[in-house]
Amino acid sequence: MDAIIDNADLYWEGFTTTLSLAVVSGALALVLGTVLGAFRVSPIPPLRLAGAWYVETVRNTPLTVVFFFTVFVMPQVGIQVPFYSSAVVALSVYTAAFVCEAVRSGVNSVGVGQAEAARSIGLTFGQSLRHIILPQAFRTVIPPLINIFIALTKNTSVAGGFFVAELFNVGRRLSNSLSDQVPWVLLGVALFYLLITIPAGALAGWAERKAAFAR
Repeated sequence: MDAIIDNADLYWEGFTTTLSLAVVSGALALVLGTVLGAFRVSPIPPLRLAGAWYVETVRNTPLTVVFFFTVFVMPQVGIQVPFYSSAVVALSVYTAAFVCEAVRSGVNSVGVGQAEAARSIGLTFGQSLRHIILPQAFRTVIPPLINIFIALTKNTSVAGGFFVAELFNVGRRLSNSLSDQVPWVLLGVALFYLLITIPAGALAGWAERKAAFAR
């Protein structure tokens, strides 16, 4: 237990970095994933193909490979960004594929009559998607989206292997310096992860109940 108490400042630094990675990457992934979801249900074949290609390619690529590309390959083509920014890009790009599929399933759950009614009053596909379909779709996908963001929080640990001082990186450094207290060090890491994931899980349950009541 002394390993946790004596290094509380390091744990807190790792915790805030992990939380920052999760929040920033989650927000960017939500925006990108929603756009890709719109591509997947678009009446324009090239957009549907582009969305499908992105999802199938990224979902079947290990996250470590995505990190390797953003950290080591992008600088080779002249894109120089800090390691933290590279981690945000990798996590956002990877998570967006899963957000896209969640959004697509939500759009498909909206009755066909909704889109037909929108067309009958002269709305374009984009207008009906933005004003009618997506607001209803998001109510049904709130729980899976939060589960995706919980997975994103845990995926931030990969950033620790690419020079970002998040929780996993802090735990690894402490394990090397406190080899006789490794179980306590890892327990501290787990507890700080739970500070993010348990409230997120509770939020998912609350949002699901609220969405069900709204429907």
